[in-house]
Amino acid sequence: MSDHETFRQETRAWLETNCPPEMRQPIRSEDELFWGGRRASYISAAQRIWLDRMAEKGWIAPDWPKEYGGAGLSPEETNILQTEMGRLGCRPPLSSFGLATLGPTLLKYGTEEQKREHLPKMLRGEILWCQGYSEPGAGSDLASLATRAEDKGDHFLVNGQKIWTSGADKADWIFCLVRTDTSSKHNGISFLLFDMETPGVSTKLIKLISGYSPFCETFFDNVKVPKKNLVGELNKGWDVAKYLLSHERESISGEGLETGQLSLGEMAKRTIGTEPGGRLDDPVLRARIALFEVRAQAFRAMSERFVDELKHERGHPAQASIMKYFGTELNKQRHELIMDARGMDALEWESERSRGGADARAWLRTKANSIEGGTSEVQLNIIAKRILQLPGA
Repeated sequence: MSDHETFRQETRAWLETNCPPEMRQPIRSEDELFWGGRRASYISAAQRIWLDRMAEKGWIAPDWPKEYGGAGLSPEETNILQTEMGRLGCRPPLSSFGLATLGPTLLKYGTEEQKREHLPKMLRGEILWCQGYSEPGAGSDLASLATRAEDKGDHFLVNGQKIWTSGADKADWIFCLVRTDTSSKHNGISFLLFDMETPGVSTKLIKLISGYSPFCETFFDNVKVPKKNLVGELNKGWDVAKYLLSHERESISGEGLETGQLSLGEMAKRTIGTEPGGRLDDPVLRARIALFEVRAQAFRAMSERFVDELKHERGHPAQASIMKYFGTELNKQRHELIMDARGMDALEWESERSRGGADARAWLRTKANSIEGGTSEVQLNIIAKRILQLPGA
């Protein structure tokens, strides 16, 4: 028996023993996920038990080094763990934007002090992070950002504004791009970390078409940030930002592989019914779902290959753009099909039966997938230039 097969069997046995049955149920809404943070609460004792067991095992971020709370697993072992969790239907013990994006960035660019200060807290779900990138005048052209950080000796003084800051009203800390040199566009940006409770930080919700407000405007008014919170070199934050974006795009693309929910076919059967043989009683919708499943399997295979190549430092940096573009398009297609599969029930907006219009609101939310993390147009431009090597206009 190979080492990998032995690891698979041991992993499967551990998950079957340690994952509470409640944490194997399909996820009905984001409210059932644990996001962490100082003000976080668990929906059940099982959710806390599952997080504690996975954290103790080092499997919240299994490929991170053991000294920071990971398990030091190889890419192959990490893939086996993820596959076995999916097979058993295990919910993610922790959903964390910081874990998916800032964590890998600190492993590459952070000081030893920054790693030991922030990484273990991420893995335990103690701190909720948000991202300070986009500004009212700097979205796709992010290098035009104007938020300033002035050098005041032992600290920076930050002034400016960010927009579309996901979860800023709930976040504990922010990782933020600031301008520290006005003489250069790309080479005058730095990457800072600071506490959202620092005096001078304020947020304002942005209400979306879905009726929810996951995004905020974030304002900085003479915010003091210690020099030790600079990640990477002064004025070299653009390199840090690009590296983080590759992980963000990979993370967003993962929505195309969303698991833990009923299959589209099962959803449709509950609403539409079945033929005598058990097939969905709608041949057109059945064919559309089949085509989606084929595309999803192709995307899953591509994603596994790209992730493995990136972890072995053999991948192309622009592969993240391919994953982000196709993954977000796939997620939008999924929610279009969910709306069709739910029938009239999907049109309910506020009833208890529809869980507050969860399907319709989620469908509307997916429209932002092709904007956040870099628009689809930007991703296609990157693919054209970096992968296909097409000439510029």
